[in-house]
Amino acid sequence: MGRVAVAAVVAGTGVAVARGAGVFVTASVVKVDLVAALLLHRGGLGGLTEHQRAAAELAVVRSDNAAASELYREVGGAAGLDAAYRALGLVETVAGRDGYWGLTGTTAADRVRLLRQVFVGGGSLEPGGRRWLAGLLGRVVPEQAWGVSAAGGGRARLKNGWLPRTATGLWVVNSTGAVAADGGRSVLVAVLSDGWPSLAEGVAAVESAACGAVRACGAARACRGTGA
Repeated sequence: MGRVAVAAVVAGTGVAVARGAGVFVTASVVKVDLVAALLLHRGGLGGLTEHQRAAAELAVVRSDNAAASELYREVGGAAGLDAAYRALGLVETVAGRDGYWGLTGTTAADRVRLLRQVFVGGGSLEPGGRRWLAGLLGRVVPEQAWGVSAAGGGRARLKNGWLPRTATGLWVVNSTGAVAADGGRSVLVAVLSDGWPSLAEGVAAVESAACGAVRACGAARACRGTGA
């Protein structure tokens, strides 16, 4: 049986839900962090070169690992990423060391803190940069659009992460993003999990947790499993 933690908040309200706890490795959801860190490092969207924009797009939209490694180096590795976390107010997240950005440790609560800065604003990200990053999350390729999208009727602006751990062979499966709920509201949802014998089992659990959290926020709509 895997381990699951979920946090959700209805944007613009005080309505929030949290279930489960603990620190999890990010896997590829950290690619959102890397782009946010790059925006901070370069002083906003206007400071990015065309090459940096292209690398950010590949990292988020296609979950390209080489592009993510390039961004990790651009922001100064673990030290630079940790500096970005301090600026963003992520108090429970520690960057993966020695190039292992996918082993960054985080919590569901910190994932929602970052989502709030991307989708709502009011934090360290300048408006143009955060809107651009939010747009990238809405363009993730269909085969990677499972997860929290199940709580939005199959649609969401999201980034997922999946990783089999070398020591155990068990899967880390994570999904974070913004889903449209009843009444036109946006719900920011983060589901982190690990310990799954297969990717498919992890995806099913993540989608179930996301749907349950959105329902608990009072913003339910038809949940639809998307599958990995």
